[in-house]
Amino acid sequence: MSTTPFEEERSSAAETAAGLLAGISLTASAIAMVYRPVKLAPFAIVVALIAVALAKERHSRLAAAAVIGGTIGWLVGMAVAVLTSNPIY
Repeated sequence: MSTTPFEEERSSAAETAAGLLAGISLTASAIAMVYRPVKLAPFAIVVALIAVALAKERHSRLAAAAVIGGTIGWLVGMAVAVLTSNPIY
């Protein structure tokens, strides 16, 4: 039985940064749903858009999910803040 060596292609620094930024954006989006959505959600969306610009193949779906998560975090956070009479900013 012969085996071929497994050669994994290393990701670049930009790809690694894109994954990290997408994770930060998703975390900020989740927090924006329950705490001050006007301050946190735009930050999350901007960070997600930067992650989309940096991502090539490896983290492209994660970065796209971060943009969608930021948008949903803003919408849900605003609705929750208005319905519960909490401050939005």
